[in-house]
Amino acid sequence: MAKKRNLMGVFGALLIFASTMSGCGEVGGYDNGGVSSSLGISSSSDISSSSEDASSSSDTITNPNDSVAYGGQTYRTVKIGEQVWFAENLNYNASGSICYDERQANCAKYGRLYDWSTAMGLPSSCNSNTCSSQIQSRHKGICPDGWHIPSNADWANLLNFVDSENNGYGAEEAGRYLKATSGWNSYDAVVSGNGIDKYGFSALPGGWYSSSYANFNYIGENGYWWNTYEYSSYLAYYHYMFYRYEYARWFYNAKSGLLSVRCIKD
Repeated sequence: MAKKRNLMGVFGALLIFASTMSGCGEVGGYDNGGVSSSLGISSSSDISSSSEDASSSSDTITNPNDSVAYGGQTYRTVKIGEQVWFAENLNYNASGSICYDERQANCAKYGRLYDWSTAMGLPSSCNSNTCSSQIQSRHKGICPDGWHIPSNADWANLLNFVDSENNGYGAEEAGRYLKATSGWNSYDAVVSGNGIDKYGFSALPGGWYSSSYANFNYIGENGYWWNTYEYSSYLAYYHYMFYRYEYARWFYNAKSGLLSVRCIKD
């Protein structure tokens, strides 16, 4: 079964790359379908030694009903392994953020969409320039006090923990356990895109906005969440889950595109 999952993961990555390069605007980049991609680790400096500790913990969900108030809204939080995450996409009305299709109902359900510099709380010039010197190890960005924008290592620890706890490897099935039980489109009449939300993370597919083409795409199908890591002066990494597949992985995107945000506790 592991071999089959890995083959499907590679095949899925090729399909995603092809569809991305054929008209999806900014969302694109390189995903080799391998372990490093699945774990969300892009460089040796971003590897966290705590990933093994997270995967060995038996403390999965201890506070699914805890919450934090921020910006006029109360967000559910959840502890997964040694991490505490928002259990909802951020809906903080920062300047430059938007609702999908500019509809408030989409903000209420899926949260707002942000370009990278807005999510990071950095000058807009950082969307076209390298700002690595301004990125903190726990970078608050537009998250509330005591919380931060997740790094590649934060995401790696989450996906590694979830997949290894369920006898997987390399986040090949992490999406299934993190996706909400409703809100995702079905792939066909038989296969649902919903997950089982085993840990209360309740990932939802908020889609994205292309600043280059001025259009919205993939709400109900795909979820994209920024992290802190830059790929280049105008590209930054994000993590994603697709309605068609069970895995969760990373890619890079134009910083000027608008994606979702999740916050993680310091």
